[in-house]
Amino acid sequence: MLKIGDRMPSIEVVDQDGNTVRSEDLISSGKKTIIYFYPKDNTSGCTSEACSFRDNYTALAKAGYNVVGVSRDSAKSHTGFRSKHNLPFTLLSDATTQMHQDFGAWGEKKMYGRTVLGTLRRTFIFNQEGILERIIEKVDTKNAAAQILGE
Repeated sequence: MLKIGDRMPSIEVVDQDGNTVRSEDLISSGKKTIIYFYPKDNTSGCTSEACSFRDNYTALAKAGYNVVGVSRDSAKSHTGFRSKHNLPFTLLSDATTQMHQDFGAWGEKKMYGRTVLGTLRRTFIFNQEGILERIIEKVDTKNAAAQILGE
């Protein structure tokens, strides 16, 4: 798992449009980068989290943040999810879970009383140089943006 002060891991995944995205692309934006991992497009908690970022996108941008969501869903699924909810930010497809694993967002969790392997809902905040500044492990899906903006 990443620790505060670590550099953003090297990634190569595709976005909702099928474009290859690398860690250098995220760092080169000159903004702080919020990378949030969520289990599945169009589920209640994941939709609430995405809409929290959408509804506060202007405030996040003014504060110097770039927002990126990551799940195992396909680029096609992300395209529909993004369109349906008018999400103004990039969604990355990590079907192999390699990015999840590199960040520490993949592991055992309880679901319906059973222990399963899956996405751990976590948010990572990197500075402009790609150095990890903060990890949010207890994400409040309805107030995900407020957890970052300190509201």
